[in-house]
Amino acid sequence: MVTTAHTIAADDVGAVRASSLRRLLAFLIREPLGTFGLLLVIVMAATGICAELIAPYSPTANDFGAMMEAPSWEHLLGTDQFGRDLLSRIVFGARTAMIVGLTSAMVGSVFGLVLGVSSAYFGGKTDLVLQRIFDVLMAFPLIIMALAVVAIFGTGVENVIIAITIPLIPRCARVVRSSALAIREIPYVDAARALGFGHVRIILRHMVPNVMAPFLIMLTAFVGQAILAEASLSYLGLGVQEPVPAWGLMLQGGAEEFATTAPCIAIFPGVAIVLSVLGINLFGDALRDALDPKLRKR
Repeated sequence: MVTTAHTIAADDVGAVRASSLRRLLAFLIREPLGTFGLLLVIVMAATGICAELIAPYSPTANDFGAMMEAPSWEHLLGTDQFGRDLLSRIVFGARTAMIVGLTSAMVGSVFGLVLGVSSAYFGGKTDLVLQRIFDVLMAFPLIIMALAVVAIFGTGVENVIIAITIPLIPRCARVVRSSALAIREIPYVDAARALGFGHVRIILRHMVPNVMAPFLIMLTAFVGQAILAEASLSYLGLGVQEPVPAWGLMLQGGAEEFATTAPCIAIFPGVAIVLSVLGINLFGDALRDALDPKLRKR
């Protein structure tokens, strides 16, 4: 009997895995643009993780005898005004963009998820106060709010993450709250209250799982916004600082001054930013179509 039970359980697990694989394949076939975006995201993540293995040179090594060289077999994407290999700096810049983008998006989305669901659940004065705070924070564009935070805390990777995270919290909380308001009125929430469950249990176990679809969509969108915001701050000289390689910092260092004499210094970092944000947005749009029954393709 025990062997039979184990066999049935193993068959159930196998069936679940096969069903998940079929759904994944169906998603990849049904959403070609989303698949392309997912591939770009995977390439970016793999590049950042394996930067030491991919980069042919150190991203901070200066070679003043090879300044502003055109692409060649020795330097596939050329060199910048300090003789540093552009390919190596772009590869390590992917790691910086991934760290800032993922950390900012994850922290901002999680805080927004908790605050948004809590605001909808408690309602009343709690909801009123939180929403007015969110209104104030959302009155400023993301980059303006990030500039203000950087001006207070200073530059650096950690401070850039904080500066981008703070404006993302109210944006996620507002979207999550709109979904949580409808869930709060569902009878099983009233049943949980009647059974004496605490507020934390109801919020985390009964409401949060039911707002995961908009949460995941917002999370993917925030990663692209965070990468773009980090590049913008670095370009303005208020983000990541030398010698840390970052795409926006590469543009800030040579995009204008060497645009005509060495255009590669500006072109390749710009292409890296465009492809990464494009890939994340394409995947996010496909994920929205897959998770939203109203937008799901038949």
